[in-house]
Amino acid sequence: MTYLTRATAAVGALLAATGLFTAGPAQAASHHARAGNWLHLTVTRGEAPAGGTQGTPQGTLLLCDPPLGHAHAAEACAELAVADGDIARIPPKKVFCTMIYAPVTAHARGQWNGRPVDFQQTYTSRCVMNARTGSVFDLDD
Repeated sequence: MTYLTRATAAVGALLAATGLFTAGPAQAASHHARAGNWLHLTVTRGEAPAGGTQGTPQGTLLLCDPPLGHAHAAEACAELAVADGDIARIPPKKVFCTMIYAPVTAHARGQWNGRPVDFQQTYTSRCVMNARTGSVFDLDD
């Protein structure tokens, strides 16, 4: 009887964990909404057509209390703090980018200082995106 009870509990725990991992970014992010400032970030190759995305998105959940989520989380959170969570207000870096057209669409959705954030912008290249958004969308390790 104990074996059956332990097996049932193990299956229940496994199903609960699977449900949490497959809940998707929006539902997973809602669990972190109470924890402080957070953004679900995606970078998609190509231009984002109305109502959808093109290409395979690369994304992560950026948490800023404490900074977690990608290799440059501390820098991204510091830049967002200076801009009060407004990605468009991050000062652009002075870099030279090649003039090769390889568009990427950056999308951020989440919460900053209790306010909802929904940012989407298409840039001519990943270099231009990183120059304009600092470390926020620098998801490459």
